[in-house]
Order: sequence, then C-alpha cells, then structure tokens
Amino acid sequence: MTSIDMPHFKHSYQSLPAIFFAAQNPEQSDNPKCVLYNMELAKELGIQELLPAENAHKLLSGNIVPEGAEPIAQAYAGHQFGYPNMLGDGRALLLGEWETPEGNLVDIVLKGSGKTPFSRGGDGRATLKAILREYLMSEAMHGLGIATSRSLAVVKTGNRVQREQQVEGAILTRIMSSHIRVGTFEFAKGFGSKQDMGALIDYTIKIHYPELSNLKNPALGLLQKVIDVQINLVTQWLRVGFINGVMNTDNTSIGGETFDYGPCAFMSDFHSDQVFSSIDTQGRYAFGNQANIILWNVSVFASTLSDFIDEATIASVLGTMGEHIHSAWLVMMCQKLGILNPLSKDEALIRELLSWMQDIGADYTNTFLYIGGNTQVKNKEIYSDTRFIAWQNIWKDRVSIQSGGFENAQESMKQYNPVYIPRNHLVEHVLEKTVSGDNTDFLSFLEILKNPYMYRENTEKYMESIDGFDEQYQTYCGT
Repeated sequence: MTSIDMPHFKHSYQSLPAIFFAAQNPEQSDNPKCVLYNMELAKELGIQELLPAENAHKLLSGNIVPEGAEPIAQAYAGHQFGYPNMLGDGRALLLGEWETPEGNLVDIVLKGSGKTPFSRGGDGRATLKAILREYLMSEAMHGLGIATSRSLAVVKTGNRVQREQQVEGAILTRIMSSHIRVGTFEFAKGFGSKQDMGALIDYTIKIHYPELSNLKNPALGLLQKVIDVQINLVTQWLRVGFINGVMNTDNTSIGGETFDYGPCAFMSDFHSDQVFSSIDTQGRYAFGNQANIILWNVSVFASTLSDFIDEATIASVLGTMGEHIHSAWLVMMCQKLGILNPLSKDEALIRELLSWMQDIGADYTNTFLYIGGNTQVKNKEIYSDTRFIAWQNIWKDRVSIQSGGFENAQESMKQYNPVYIPRNHLVEHVLEKTVSGDNTDFLSFLEILKNPYMYRENTEKYMESIDGFDEQYQTYCGT
C-alpha cells in the first residue's frame, strides 16, 4: 500500500493569505502501530471504509499522506500565562478539512507528527502517555456533553522521544470543527495587515457563524458570539469540576470547543484554588479563577478587532461580560441543585454549600450526587455534619415550593451531575497500563465515561478518589 485517495478532503484554510500557514509534510515514523482506533467516531465521519483500523497505523502516522490531503502547519500567536509569544503549530499538521455525511467540515490534525517551521527548537514529537491522556480526556468531555475536540486514533511511532528520559513517541489524530483560536487573531493583528485580519474575520464567520455575514458589522457580531460560546464553555467546565490547566489564548477556540488537553485534570475534593499543572505555580488557571481568565482572554480577542469595531463599542461589550458569566454560573449551579427558576437569593445557598465543601474537604462530584439521592457515594458520614444538615434543610424547603417539589428536583439534578468523571488516580492507572502494553483497563474506563450520568451496578471504584492522591498529584504539558 503506497497511497489512498480520500476525496472528501477540502482545503478552505488555504484560501486565507499565505502568512497564516506553512506547507509541511509529516516526518516518518520508524515502526508505527495503532494503539487505539475510535470506530464509533470513524463511522460518524463516514471515514471507516476509506480508513479501516488495519490501515490506521500507516495513514495516521504520517508515513503515507493520503491523496487529497495537503498538510499544513498553522501560524498563530498567543498570551501564555499573560505574556505574548509568537507560536504556531510546532508539532501538529492539518491534513485538511473532512466533509462528513451531513455535509459538515471538520479538521483532521496529526499531533506529534514532527517538526514544522514553527517548532521553535522543539522536536515536534509527542509522548505516548500525553497522547493517550488527550484521547481519554477529550472523549470523556464528549460523554459529558461539553463542546470538545474528538480523538480518532493513537498511533505509536516506534521513535523514542526525549523528555526527562527517553519515552515512546505517538501521534494523535484530532478531529475538531476548526483550529482557529484567539491566538490566530493575535497573529493577524501583530504580524499581518488590516486586509489579512479582514480575510480572517470573513473566513471565521463563514466556517463557524455564517448567520453573522449579513450583519451591519460582522466583526462585532463575531465578538459577541465568541463571548457567548466561551462563557458557556467555561461554565460547563465548572459544572463538572474540570481544570484546563493552561488557559492561554492560543488554547482558546473561536468555535467554543475544549481542546489541546495538556496539564488538565478533574477535581475530586472541592477547593476553589485547586491547581494540578506543574507549571501553574501562581495559580493563574486555578479552578475558581477560570471564569476570570476567560474574560481576560476574550478581552485580548476584542483588542485584535480594533480596526473593525470602535473603542467605545468594544468597551461597552466587554463591560457586560462579568454580569453575563455570573448569571450563567448561577443558572448552572441552580441546575446542579434542581432549582428550576433561579432567584438572586439562591446565590447565598450555593456559596454556603461550596464554603462547607471546601472547609470539610468534600468531594465535589459526590456531594451533588448525595444531595440528588445517590446513596452509593463514598464517605457518606461527612453528610452527618450539622452544618451540612442545616444547609440541606434550607435547600429542601427551597425546592419543595417549586413545581414538582423535592422529588422532581432530585430527578432534574441527574442530567447535570455526572456519576463518573476521569478521576486522577484512575487516569494515571489506565495510562500507565496502556503505555506498558495493556489497554484493557483504558477501554473499560472509556466505556464508563461514554455515559457518565447513568449509574451502573458494581462500578463504585470509578466513583471514589484515593485519600491523599490529589494533594501530591501534578500534570504536565508533555513538550
């Protein structure tokens, strides 16, 4: 097999000015082997016959570039921990946009496929463990119903990658609506012309928000849309206890999707200042600060549009963001508590619960399950605490007066509170076993995470954290 024709590829990104990308073929892999192949996703994409599992190791390792693909590395900039940098795809290549059976276009990207013109001295490779983490986390996020990139395959390259020590290299095939990010607009503003920025605005609207094209000021409509999707996304992260870990502007998707799962993690015991990323030493991207950071990131995005939106209008739009995200947070937290019609006084009820959880070290996920009537949670004795009982009585009074009463509130809670999340000790266990050559536990865990809101018998081990594990747990970027 030397090639395969994949006629559904489109290459609309190359319609942008040439400064936005650089043509680049992937580097060869010495001994590629497919570790994971997402057949369900392949069927959704209509790609399973053109790209069967037995050929994935060749086509998704970069050793064979399919006919119809035109690999490019995308240029972008970004604020990393608040400081601006020129970046770009240093270890990822866009093969093209794939047309699904429904007529939608999605990016097919190889991550870890070798050096590009934007590698900045890096090796362009990714470790097997880091790639497995992104596969697991992105598919878990999809199961939770939160906008995310998807993972089609993990292919071991057969090449060793030098990090703290030499480890196995791998390539992830990532699927996403597009890889346009706030950093793409920062690049256009800093390194391109007004015409380049205009082309990027028009292209982004065409790809993501075509309904904006007929507005008097499409750029203003785009700003407002990005605010909406980003506030919704981060609010959903807060709902399930997700900590992105590296909310740089180059990781802020214009389409409102979670992606580039590096030092991310899910929180067990509630702490608003929880950080797992080894490089976030100042807590910039802590759980409780993510709402503030997304407002900051969107403000950076707004500043790139200054040639198309006047300063006063930008200031006016940004001035409403704080209230917008606070309202979204209040509605979301009320949903977690089965409160159907949020009132301003409900915020005090929510904050008292969170304060108690932090003071006593209660599990974020399991506390909401317990309130919702799930008796399978671990450490139920903490819910005998007098402060919690007093809070629970007030909550019961609150939901009892609404339509359907207490029972309906508990039933409503089930759709907002997952039973299962990717708990850190479980993630580490399945990653280590898969790196060692046994993906059985990985696949079993993945099955649980595909339907995280439905309790299943004899699955308590997936609902429990290990005492003391998260206190010393750290995550890494893998670069």
